[in-house]
Amino acid sequence: MCVLARVLEAHGLSTVALISVRGVAERLPPPRGLYGEFPLGRPLGRPDDPEFQHDVLARAFALLDRPSGPVLEDHPEVIESDAQPLACAMPPRFDPDLPEAVDEARGLRAAYDRTLARRGVTSIGRVLTADQVPEALAVLAAVADGADWTTAGFVGDPVQTCHDVRTYYDEAAVSLVDVAPDAGQGEAWFYEQTAAGRTLLAARAQMREQGAPALIWLYMARATR
Repeated sequence: MCVLARVLEAHGLSTVALISVRGVAERLPPPRGLYGEFPLGRPLGRPDDPEFQHDVLARAFALLDRPSGPVLEDHPEVIESDAQPLACAMPPRFDPDLPEAVDEARGLRAAYDRTLARRGVTSIGRVLTADQVPEALAVLAAVADGADWTTAGFVGDPVQTCHDVRTYYDEAAVSLVDVAPDAGQGEAWFYEQTAAGRTLLAARAQMREQGAPALIWLYMARATR
């Protein structure tokens, strides 16, 4: 969003961005941005609270009066997430000779397939298919253990690879809980409770140590991680 706002401004269109992750806006500042320390997925703050949401929009549009930028302001109110932690029944280990994340992803395939059957579509497909997710996690596990990321065997761009892995888990999770998780619940579950999330973060840290470009390792996971 921040980059798109800069492109639109370069073509003569005034923009205002609602920022959910301040670190991204600080690295790639939009011409005008209003940061709200709200739960992810709620850029206008409180659901079903039109008065509060109108206040967010009014503060954002007021930034159009600034003669120059970049401008990044904070909404004065902080909203803590009220989401309960996501609890999913994870599959048991089937093959202890495999990296834990690979075994886990294979075990979640039935849950992913149930979601796909209900929805009829999947958001996986930037560089991977669902069949390739365990293979991608094997590569990430090797990098996390110190393998050279440039020769480890990524099928495609590492950022897009990680996006597809996360999507696979998000879609599997839908069939493991009674109510579809919100963005914050899904993120916390993936990075804090799954072997895949831990493996991805470890591989990302290794790539940073190996000197991978920041625009690759940084965006392999959310900036908040």
